[in-house]
Parts: sequence; structure tokens; C-alpha cells
Amino acid sequence: MAKGDKARKQSWQKRKSNSFRRSMGTKGKPYQRILVVCEGEKTEPYYFQQFRVTSAEVQVVGTGYNTLSLVDEAIRLKKKARQNEEPFDQVWCVFDVDSFPANNVNRAWDKAKKNKIHTALSNEAFELWFLLRFDYITAAHSRDRYQEMLSQRLGKKYEKNSLEIYRDLYPMQAQATENAQKLMDQYNPRNPSQDKPCTEVHLLVMELNRQK
Repeated sequence: MAKGDKARKQSWQKRKSNSFRRSMGTKGKPYQRILVVCEGEKTEPYYFQQFRVTSAEVQVVGTGYNTLSLVDEAIRLKKKARQNEEPFDQVWCVFDVDSFPANNVNRAWDKAKKNKIHTALSNEAFELWFLLRFDYITAAHSRDRYQEMLSQRLGKKYEKNSLEIYRDLYPMQAQATENAQKLMDQYNPRNPSQDKPCTEVHLLVMELNRQK
């Protein structure tokens, strides 16, 4: 690896984990510590870092891992924080089903629950959460099709790693939450790898909004 490439990679590694702190409690400690561990290294972290949290410390980590390896990383970070006497009050895993084996998806979802880690799983892709602002979608589509539909509804090309997507879509967040919950309620009992289309991202969004 060239020296310049190595320096850029190290710089990016430092940026992959971002925390932002707002108002603290009377004893100078944050009200809550929340860890959000994302499968994607850019799209999801960029989105969640835009939330204006005022009563918690939120750390967003983009890993590049998926399904079981993502959950294992979340468990590791959770344990490490506890060992350092800085435990997280909540830990969330944000990941997609995509084309990963159904067994891996369901095992990851179950393992997260057993380790008291919340999931924000999307089947098939995170972009479903964005699209639910415009339509109540009941037909399953591929990630590429979601991106095409988003471009049509936004009136401009959807950029996967956009820093502006939160701002562009914020006014319709309540509608997206309502549609996501309605969609998820259709699946009972849950089978994450087969519940399609479905997203749990609104559960994390509602939690972050509670910390405003």
C-alpha cells in the first residue's frame, strides 16, 4: 500500500467512529449512552449522525461487517465499554438482509436479542426506510430498484452516501414511522429473513427522537 493511501485509510478509520455529546445531567454525566453499530460504513452512519440529540451521548460506528459478524462486533464493543466502566445503556445493530443467507440473518437477529442488543434490520435494504416517507410500500424490491424509486421521488439522483439525505427527508419522518410500523405489524410471528418488505429502522429513530 502506498504511503499516501495508508495515511488516508488511517484517517478514515479515525472518522469511522463518531460520538457527539449534548446536554449533561446535573452531575456532569450524560443521561444515556447509546451505541449504534452499522453494517454500512457511510450511508447509515452519515444519516444517524444528523440527529440532534440533546439528552444523551450517541456513538455511531460504521463497521463494514454484516449479519453475524456485525452482531459479534456489537457484543464486543458492549463488553469493552462495560470493562472500561463506561457501559452503554442501549446498543443497536443496523443491518440489511440483502442477499445474505436466511439462516445467517435469523441467527444474527436472535443472537442480538439474546445479548440485549436492539436491531434495526431492513429487508431488503436501508433505503426502504427512506422510501416509506413517500409511499406505503408492500411489494418487495431490490436495493437497486429502491434507489431508482428514491431518485424519482426526490426529483434528483439519490446518492447512496449523501450527507444531505437526513435534511431532505426530515419533514416526512413522521409519515415514514407510521408506514414502517404498519408494515412491521403485518408479520406476526416475526421471521426477519422472510419478512419482506420490512424495516425496524423507525424503532431506532423513535428512540433517538426521544433523546431530543
